[in-house]
Amino acid sequence: MSTLVGKKAPVFEEKAVINGNQIVEGYSLSQFVGKKDVVFFFYPLDFTFVCPTELLAFQEKLAEFEKRNVQVVACSVDSEFSHWAWLNTEKKKGGIQGVTYPIVADLSKTIAEAYGVLAGEYDFDDEGKSVFNGAPVAYRGLFLIDKEGVVRHSVVNDLPLGRNVDEALRMVDALHHFEENGEVCPANWSEGKEAMTASAEGVAEYLTNN
Repeated sequence: MSTLVGKKAPVFEEKAVINGNQIVEGYSLSQFVGKKDVVFFFYPLDFTFVCPTELLAFQEKLAEFEKRNVQVVACSVDSEFSHWAWLNTEKKKGGIQGVTYPIVADLSKTIAEAYGVLAGEYDFDDEGKSVFNGAPVAYRGLFLIDKEGVVRHSVVNDLPLGRNVDEALRMVDALHHFEENGEVCPANWSEGKEAMTASAEGVAEYLTNN
């Protein structure tokens, strides 16, 4: 799988559910170019087990992303109707009621394929029949896309492995720190800690102080 980091994020226009109760046509991340950074993440399927914990965790931290002028957007290979039903199912019944950020419907799997997170591929068997090798869902991919529409960070987890939402926030902070101060962020950096200049002197000073 080739990386998208440093490249323009693939463009799409698809159906999505926004505000937990409204289905819209032609939803696109292009609307945020020049305005907001985007955290765009994939999850395998609605009405599953690890997935609701992730979507609800992003909702719990949504104010922190919004404070940083970051738009959170989710996507899976389910239909917009499945998204809508899941969004209107109570948490105690395995639903994600209360999630307000957009969830994109990738029923054709073309978005997951464009972002390199489809957990399998279409092929033909010995009889010439179309088959799908692997799982016809998306891995748990996450992409941090800057205001220019360029992917600056990505991480892909296998299906059983849930993500750390605080780590996504940390990467947003690191990107903003670099953009605002020109300093690079060393290992385990977090907001408020010392960064460094991208030079031999900067590295030496940082290592001496830490």
